[in-house]
Amino acid sequence: MKLLLAFVFCTQINYITSITRIPLKKFKSIRHQLRQKDELEEFWLHHKPHVFAQKYTECFPSTLSLVSGSTSEYLFDYMNAQYYGEISVGTPPQNFTVVFDTGSSNFWIPSSYCASEACEVHKKFKSYKSTSYVHGGKSFSIHYGTGQLVGITGKDTLRISNMSIVAQDFGQSVVEPGKTFVHGQFDGVLGLAYPALAVANATPVFDQIVKENLVSQEIFSFHLVKDADSHYGGELIFGGVDNSLFKGPLHWVPVTEKRYWQIRIKNIKVQGKVQFCHNGCEAIVDSGTSLITGPSLQIQQLQNLIGASPALYGEYILDCAQISRLPSITFTIGNRDYTLTPDQYIIQERTSISSLCLTGFQPMDISTGHGPLWILGDIFMSKFYCVFDRKHDRIGFGKSVIRD
Repeated sequence: MKLLLAFVFCTQINYITSITRIPLKKFKSIRHQLRQKDELEEFWLHHKPHVFAQKYTECFPSTLSLVSGSTSEYLFDYMNAQYYGEISVGTPPQNFTVVFDTGSSNFWIPSSYCASEACEVHKKFKSYKSTSYVHGGKSFSIHYGTGQLVGITGKDTLRISNMSIVAQDFGQSVVEPGKTFVHGQFDGVLGLAYPALAVANATPVFDQIVKENLVSQEIFSFHLVKDADSHYGGELIFGGVDNSLFKGPLHWVPVTEKRYWQIRIKNIKVQGKVQFCHNGCEAIVDSGTSLITGPSLQIQQLQNLIGASPALYGEYILDCAQISRLPSITFTIGNRDYTLTPDQYIIQERTSISSLCLTGFQPMDISTGHGPLWILGDIFMSKFYCVFDRKHDRIGFGKSVIRD
């Protein structure tokens, strides 16, 4: 997939600017691939936290804990991630595919010194072939819901489209145990959250972009396309917005805590009736996961309201023939309603003999100082054009349109 740089005139924030577009490709999630291969049950058996820790303890330095530690900031994995784009690192450039993730802050790719199975099936960065590489000398560890990776830090030139970011901090994984990333069609992750969330004191990519004055506006925006029959996934735009990709004005809501892109939800309605978050609740807008997650008890109640039945691994299923009869789900944010219809929150996975319909809601218990945290993933973001404004610490939402 060739990356393109397009210069357009953008008047959304009252002045003209150039913007950089990164095409996104849509792929089948790791969870979907495992299910198709009938390997999902075996995966979960081996990737429960206590089982994972016992099995892979020898893979990690003795100073790192696989069960406890500062894992609260890295609770999310990429089992359901569905969108990636292309970047390059080094001089001359080495190409990689990455998930552009607003739910984390570090940028990492596999190292040529990594011997884990996940690294063997992905592109690996050869630091010794890059004339611009600078060794960082630090180790880093990132925890995920289904595992953990460990690596070393460095600096090098990062190219996104034809935008070059000099001396960008990044991690090179040297241990990726288990199967978490084996089935991923992406090599690494490029985090777009706030610096407070970064490990190893790394400067996040967008902060470096701003520092080097590569954008005239300190914003980036996502236009995600949910089309099961197409590999085109939309685009990520650095430095501006594209007014042709959404209807009406953008509606802005403030970031409540500058770690994730965290906002306040006023309430959550089912078919127009308030059912959850009666007194408000916190949520993060996360491009790194496909699903919408919330506290276990509330998600279970939501599944009951839409008539879904529990399956394995925290999933809920329902009769595909009933989709048109299901209620709408509305998130009230900043006194405006953002409504998902059944066809937008149901995931239909086709197998060789039938179709499986899963709800796009999954339990995940995350506690913060402001109470339980919800995640608005790609199911939400594919309905609403999302603009992330670092200068004013706010997120703008507009109703997405599909451009011909």
